[in-house]
Amino acid sequence: MRFVLTGDSDCPIARIALAQGESVRTESGSMVYSRGVEIEGGLNSRKKGLGGVLGAIGRSITSGESLFITTATGVAQNAEIAIAPAVPGKIVELAIDSDHRYRLNTGAFLACDESVDYTMVSQGISKALFGNTGGLFVMEVAGTGSLLVSAFGDILALDVEPGEPLTVDNEHVVAWDSALEYHIEVASGLFGFTTGEGLVNTFHGAGRVYVQTRNLANLAQTLHPYLPATSN
Repeated sequence: MRFVLTGDSDCPIARIALAQGESVRTESGSMVYSRGVEIEGGLNSRKKGLGGVLGAIGRSITSGESLFITTATGVAQNAEIAIAPAVPGKIVELAIDSDHRYRLNTGAFLACDESVDYTMVSQGISKALFGNTGGLFVMEVAGTGSLLVSAFGDILALDVEPGEPLTVDNEHVVAWDSALEYHIEVASGLFGFTTGEGLVNTFHGAGRVYVQTRNLANLAQTLHPYLPATSN
């Protein structure tokens, strides 16, 4: 993927250059502008027919991911599409190959090469109900190429070493190496009330975890007292 990040450092857009006939997949609704590009929307599913429809609906309900995904194809020389995430923050490129496969938290996916494959994998009922993010399924990417992920705030890369688990507030997790084992638990006390930390995600093994420096849940909670109350 040939792209440049432009705009403010906290609110960038990714400008992706496309050769004629070259395609990328992007998060539905992320396009800012395009030229020389054909846009095609489709269900967020690898299956066709009724199975694809039901699969896409199931993913949307159980994981919070978009029901649709957009394919942008260059139809002229010097084609370009610019995309941006829904929230302010950073955009980071992750290289995908046989040694680097990642799982993504809800809302992290922004774009990928057509050669990057994605599936929805089950993370278990306990993680889905207890974790509050990701749902029953999370997106896992494989293949070869580039993946663009976005975050609220900055993105930090943290390495996990064997015997040295890493614990991250669940609302700050963006993406993690699919080889890592992980479990979600209460930070401390009764649902974290004694420390205010709530739920945390602990990773074990060897791999990398990407975290965002801000989280939307805290922002929403902070703003809530200042929002006007609805009236009938």
